[in-house]
Amino acid sequence: MDGRGIRDMEKGEDIHIPRRDITEPVFGHGQGGKREMVHPGNQDYVRGDKIERPKGGGGGGGGGQASDSGEGDDDFVFHLSKEEFMQVFFDDLALPNLARTTLAETPEYKTHRAGYSSDGTPNNLHVVRSMRGAIGRRIALGSESRRELRQLEEKLEAIQRHPKPNPFAHEIPELEREIAALRARLERIPYLDPIDLRYRSRVRVPVPTSKAVMFCLMDVSGSMDESRKDLAKRFFILLYLFLTRHYEKIDIVFIRHHTQAQEVDEQNFFHATETGGTVVSSALVLMEEIARARYPTSEWNIYGAQASDGDNWHHDSGRCRELLANAILPLCRYFAYVQVAEEEQNLWDEYAALAAETKAFAIRKVTEANQIYPVFRDLFKKEGTPA
Repeated sequence: MDGRGIRDMEKGEDIHIPRRDITEPVFGHGQGGKREMVHPGNQDYVRGDKIERPKGGGGGGGGGQASDSGEGDDDFVFHLSKEEFMQVFFDDLALPNLARTTLAETPEYKTHRAGYSSDGTPNNLHVVRSMRGAIGRRIALGSESRRELRQLEEKLEAIQRHPKPNPFAHEIPELEREIAALRARLERIPYLDPIDLRYRSRVRVPVPTSKAVMFCLMDVSGSMDESRKDLAKRFFILLYLFLTRHYEKIDIVFIRHHTQAQEVDEQNFFHATETGGTVVSSALVLMEEIARARYPTSEWNIYGAQASDGDNWHHDSGRCRELLANAILPLCRYFAYVQVAEEEQNLWDEYAALAAETKAFAIRKVTEANQIYPVFRDLFKKEGTPA
């Protein structure tokens, strides 16, 4: 979380598991029963004393420790690709109100199969289809010759079976020559001809432009410390990965606010030190301005995610609700508010009332890192799927 940004999630990651976490205990079987043993005498212990463990870790060899030979055991490392990650985490989730936008002025294209063609590249050759055509051609070209050959062979066999003296014996050499000529003609039919070859044909067709923009709104007032920003970043990363699973093109707009809101890059969004009071509505106003100016709803699916500790100027919370209901939600497919603090203040009360009125707006609380994923699944579960 500290060394990677949201856009870095496009790449996979090497997952390290310390060897001590994957070792298994080994049990040995000793001699059973009660036994008495006699050991050499000493001046330190008497009967009944308990012998202490040797100091310095005299037990079994520890994983990862170098041996006398200078060799050790490495941590277990495997690579988790972005697609594998999304399959594990998002397989049974779905975007609410998902819709394909109309064709843009510059449409996107996808390649689709379009039957077979008689020309193409060798890597597109369809062997089964080509062989099927070759067999059909050989049957069609040789059917008449095979029919004549069959008649001549039957006539020759009948003459050869005729009892002697045979009045048709003089026809045998001519029949044999005709049979040989027909067989030679059949053999000259090529097994595979260039006209038999069939190649998979693919065409490029315009498809509806599938684009989404995610607005990340975060409170950076004095009450939002690094731990709360970290919770917000974890949620935004999951949301970004989830959107990339559904859309070919995804834009991210970062908006940070205290008493004033501004659009910033990812680095400043999470790590800038500027703080101040809190006016949440400033971020919502800026989001609406950017969405209307750069992301028309006819071409873009708009999503919003807001993270805050819930602290707000008292008279501003009602305005936030009005902005969401009348300006933001009519533009958005879905808007999620995540409060990274337990205490419920006036902003939470206003948002809770709005969430009860529409399914396009949802609110949740997160106070610990292990709550991020369960909350995310709850926000984006498929309809009819239990939480």
